[in-house]
Amino acid sequence: MPRKTHALGRGLDSLFPGIEETGAGIQEIPVGELDPNPDQPRRTFDDESIAQLAESIRDQGVLQPLLVVPSSGGRYRIVAGERRFRAGRMAGMETLPCIVKDIDVIRQMEIALIENLQREDLNPLEAAKGIQALMKQCGYTQEKVSARLGKSRPAVANLLRMLTLPDEITEMVRDGMLTAGHARVLAGLAKREDQIRLGKAAAEEGMSVRQLEKLASAAKAPRPERKRRPVPLPAELGELQDKIRLKTGMKSVLTGSISKGKIVLQYSTREELEHLNDVLDMIAGQ
Repeated sequence: MPRKTHALGRGLDSLFPGIEETGAGIQEIPVGELDPNPDQPRRTFDDESIAQLAESIRDQGVLQPLLVVPSSGGRYRIVAGERRFRAGRMAGMETLPCIVKDIDVIRQMEIALIENLQREDLNPLEAAKGIQALMKQCGYTQEKVSARLGKSRPAVANLLRMLTLPDEITEMVRDGMLTAGHARVLAGLAKREDQIRLGKAAAEEGMSVRQLEKLASAAKAPRPERKRRPVPLPAELGELQDKIRLKTGMKSVLTGSISKGKIVLQYSTREELEHLNDVLDMIAGQ
């Protein structure tokens, strides 16, 4: 059946300039013909937030159209606007306003990621996984990603570093027990056990990022080596050490055992060295 068209909204235009330039306007598409994007960066949706948006849609309708691409069987895949789709379905909408575009896969990924990142409430791990997927599937470098997403390269690098954290930490970030700032500090620790220990402590005690930074700095600091207590020599070796000192007139240190060890003689003057030479000559002449 023919679908209604509307004047173009400004929402997508402000996010993605020129995305609708060749389009024929906004179409009302039945909710049942719309499918979520399987590559959607956002994996978790706040039920309360969706319910609030659904209430707004009941009162005012959908103010910003969804961006969709044609799919098989006459269906459409959502590129941008899955929150509006979920809320509209909750609100009992039969159709939703959509902009239908033929967009290549790379551009779809960029748009989906940018829309979510600009909302600023995207889970940092979801953002990191979205960036990682963009780099793998599109062959982007960190510099290219940062330019495309309007983020600094260090910000992109910090997000990606979170993907190296242990599962125990990523779960706490996903559940909101730790922030992206906490995760960034923990990712700077070399030892997995330190990451888990400090991550749990930060979550349980409600530490600020600054407090966690102090603990992380302490964990990175080299620990002083414990001085080993010298092992006492057996009595016969102790006697030999004293005899060497008396005969040579030099400080002697004997280490080891009856079967294997080392004798170190230390001299501090030329006279002591000459005296040792004389002692050795005497021994050789015997």
